[in-house]
Amino acid sequence: MLKIPENQVAGHFARNGKLGPLVDGSGRFYKPLQGGDRGCSEVSFYTSFSLDGRIPDHIRRFFPTFYGTELVEASDGSGLKSHLVLEDFTAGRVNPSIMDVKIGSRTWPPQAPEKYIAKCVEKDHGSSSLLLGFRFSGLQFHSINETGFWKPGKKSIQGFSADEVQLVLRNFVSSNTSKELELKPDCAFASVVFGGPTGILSQLLELKAWFEDQTVYHFFSSSIHIMYEKQLALQGKNPRAEIKLIDFAHVVEGRGVIDHNYLGGLCSLIKFVSEILKVTNKECQTNVLPKDAQRDHDMSVNGTYC
Repeated sequence: MLKIPENQVAGHFARNGKLGPLVDGSGRFYKPLQGGDRGCSEVSFYTSFSLDGRIPDHIRRFFPTFYGTELVEASDGSGLKSHLVLEDFTAGRVNPSIMDVKIGSRTWPPQAPEKYIAKCVEKDHGSSSLLLGFRFSGLQFHSINETGFWKPGKKSIQGFSADEVQLVLRNFVSSNTSKELELKPDCAFASVVFGGPTGILSQLLELKAWFEDQTVYHFFSSSIHIMYEKQLALQGKNPRAEIKLIDFAHVVEGRGVIDHNYLGGLCSLIKFVSEILKVTNKECQTNVLPKDAQRDHDMSVNGTYC
C-alpha cells in the first residue's frame, strides 16, 4: 500500500489532499509526473541516462535507480496518474538527517517561457543562489537528546546568508542540534560524515571531477540530497553518509559544453564543507568521536581530502 514519505524535505508534499510523491515501504518512490513538458522531460532524462554508455558506473551511483513509469492512485484523490518509479534512498534509514541543496546560480533552462524565467529570477534573487551558487530547498535535522527534529519551512531557509549557510552545515554534523538552530554547534560528527575516504566531501569531489569533463547534460534546478544517520554516528558506527542527485525536469543536452552553472555551485558547496573540516578543535569539539573517526578528522584537516 502506498503512503506519504516520512523523510521528504522539499518539493510538493502529498498532504491535505494535494498531489505529491508516495512510497511503497519496500524501497520504491512514486513521483507524479509534473504538468506541462516537465513530466515528459524528466521521463526522457531518466530513460536516456539509464541507457547512456558514456556515464561511468561510479557516477551512476549518485543517481536514483529508475524503474520506469506506472499508473497509480494519485495522492490527491484524482484517480490513476502516471508516476515515475524511482529508488527510495531513505528506505531502511532510521531518523536520517537530510539536506536538499539546489545547485546553480541560475535555475531555469534555455528557451524556458518568459513567465517561468521571471518566476525563477525572482526566487534566485531572493535566495542564496546568486550569492553562493546554491540554496537550501529543505532541511531535516534529528536531535539526540530530545524527541523530534528541526524541519524549517522552505521560505525561511532559502534566503540564508553565507554565515547562516555555514551555521546550518555545522548544525548538520553536530550532536547538540535541537528543535531550533543551535548557535554554537559542536561539529562532533564532521569527521565521520563530511570527512574520510567515503564521506560527503569525498563524494562531492568525485562528482566534481565528472562535471569538470562531462558535456552530455546541463542540469538546471536540480538538487543534491545529502543524508546520514546521527544515531549511528553517536554509536561510533558508519553513519551511512551519502549524496544523491535528484529533480531532472529541466535537464538539457550539453552539446559539447561544460555545465559551468552546476559546476560553479558544486565547487561553492565543496568549499563550505571543506572549511568546516579545517576548523580547529577549539571551534569544533571532536572528543566524542571514536578513534577511527578522529583519524579521518586529522587527515581531513591536513588536506588529504581537499
